[in-house]
Amino acid sequence: MTSPSIIGAFSADQVSQLTGLSRNQLRSWNRTGFIRPEFPVGDNPRSPFSHFYSFKDLLKLRVLNQLRNLYRVPMSELRRVERELSDLGDEKWTSQRLWVFNRKVVFVEPESTKKREIVSGQFVAPIALEVVTSDARKDIEQLNRRDSRDVGKIIKNKHVHSAAAVFSGTRIPVSAILDYLKAGYREPEILDRYPSLEAADIDAARNWHDEAA
Repeated sequence: MTSPSIIGAFSADQVSQLTGLSRNQLRSWNRTGFIRPEFPVGDNPRSPFSHFYSFKDLLKLRVLNQLRNLYRVPMSELRRVERELSDLGDEKWTSQRLWVFNRKVVFVEPESTKKREIVSGQFVAPIALEVVTSDARKDIEQLNRRDSRDVGKIIKNKHVHSAAAVFSGTRIPVSAILDYLKAGYREPEILDRYPSLEAADIDAARNWHDEAA
């Protein structure tokens, strides 16, 4: 068996386990549009198979769990940060080094390398904590280990994405990868976004598309 890789699509139960966020928080953030799963499936939001979160979603939610539940940053502050850093897209929560000071979110201003409170713009003194996501991959590997025999295989399961084609050992829909290929993404870019997949899976997707055409 090859070294374990990471499944890149996660149910709400798995996300709750991997992030520390409650199911109620996930449902609330999805309902209000604050954080929505990347892969919505079906029309019943109460169904455990109605939507799935991506690896990018997971990293973002791990950061937000620490900010909201561990350091008690108010939701109003998180929403203000979302607006202030809107030009960074979803990467604002994972590409920036974030700290917490007096229940406010702080980041390093690139121009001055000083730590600045995002919403007010005030510079701050020593910071209590840096929020990190470096252990996410290890936690996911412990939760899900993909068998090497699944690599390069496409299956359909009535409980996964409404029986749509997915890569064996994952919940990643083949259609998602085909969309990236059609959009001109290169194989390394796709594999970086979906770390559970391998080159053989991309080839399988191409072959599956050709056979279905």
